[in-house]
Amino acid sequence: MVPSKNCLIFTLLCWVLCASSFAQSDEKAENYLTATARSGDDALDLLDRYALASYSCNVSQFLKINELDNNRLKAGESYKIPVIVVVYNGKSIRTTLNIADWKKAKRIEEYNKMAQRKALRPDYFVENKRLWVPWHEINCTETPAPKTAAAAIGAIKKEQVRDKSRSMPNVVMGGEKDRGGDRVFSIFGPNYQKTPLLNRNMKGKVFYLISGHGGPDVGAQGKRAGNTLCEDEYAYDVTLRLLRLLVSHGAIAYMIVRDPNDGIRDGDYLKCDKDEEVWGGLEIPYDQKERLRQRTDIINTLTEKHLKVGQADQSIIEIHVDSRSHDKKQDVFFYYRPESNPSLDLAEHIHQTFAAKYRKAQGDRGYGGTVSPRYLFTLKETYTPRAVYIELANIQNDWDQQRLVIKNNRQAIANWICHALLTQ
Repeated sequence: MVPSKNCLIFTLLCWVLCASSFAQSDEKAENYLTATARSGDDALDLLDRYALASYSCNVSQFLKINELDNNRLKAGESYKIPVIVVVYNGKSIRTTLNIADWKKAKRIEEYNKMAQRKALRPDYFVENKRLWVPWHEINCTETPAPKTAAAAIGAIKKEQVRDKSRSMPNVVMGGEKDRGGDRVFSIFGPNYQKTPLLNRNMKGKVFYLISGHGGPDVGAQGKRAGNTLCEDEYAYDVTLRLLRLLVSHGAIAYMIVRDPNDGIRDGDYLKCDKDEEVWGGLEIPYDQKERLRQRTDIINTLTEKHLKVGQADQSIIEIHVDSRSHDKKQDVFFYYRPESNPSLDLAEHIHQTFAAKYRKAQGDRGYGGTVSPRYLFTLKETYTPRAVYIELANIQNDWDQQRLVIKNNRQAIANWICHALLTQ
């Protein structure tokens, strides 16, 4: 059925009105471009295809206009993307959009040319009078973030409106700035959230940090001075301290298991709780195999994204606390992914670092840590280039417990692991 002339005029008028007002209010900007998700796509894949993922405001707007609370997409389904389609007036982009900024107009023009080169649109806006205006050009003030999947993923959660119990970035990247210009990461807690960038010695390195157990599973338990020591709490604190160090050296680092209210804690006895979640705000399943599968799926997805953008220097560090008979002292020891030379090399290097640190700190004590392969779920079900599993101490042994309950000892462990990762 051919639309009437009056109908076409009315449609064009609506487009023109939209073009004159969308810069002032996103509530009026309803003429969004749509795109179809491909098999395996998530929000970042789709936005990256349209050169939009480098701006966090595009990511958050995509979630908002599609009423999504995560970045999962359904293959074959159409989604609005943060590009407004406006009727071009045939004169100039600046008069079409009522803007004075010539550079902005040129960037919008280049965006439309890029879309044509990449076959995202079949023709040029001058010909069909449909101008594509990226959301970030009109409604954002930010400069583009580093074009990596990690930066965009972090932007998703930083920009979402979430309840306070989940108001922490899912990937630690550039940080938020406070009035003094410091980088602030709420996940580290009020006493440690300011995290300066000391250097960029780990730029381009990607780490997936897992603290053992969490949620319904507190892991091994010990008793000390009438207090219960839960494995997951002490593993979490050491891992969080390591995360902060890696970020201070410019690394891209993911905290896979996350606690909504436990930042870095300096007390001896860390309260046991079961409110941990995993990256993405997902609840931790009760079933052990489901828990492990959930974590390896997350890591494999992130690993693939970083490999796609050429970031091959990726490592998994998983931290646990061992449990043995009460009288058994146990130095820090390591497992690595069997038949993986990169994993073996990393495990041996961390082990050698610990041995050297022990010699310097306690020369007459010796160090009995070991390195061995083991087919643990995380090690065998992930394909991140390197994977190492660390056991910190025997939570049942009085002597080993000092490695856990004394904050300086927890920090020393994190320092030693970070030193090894810096020098590997």
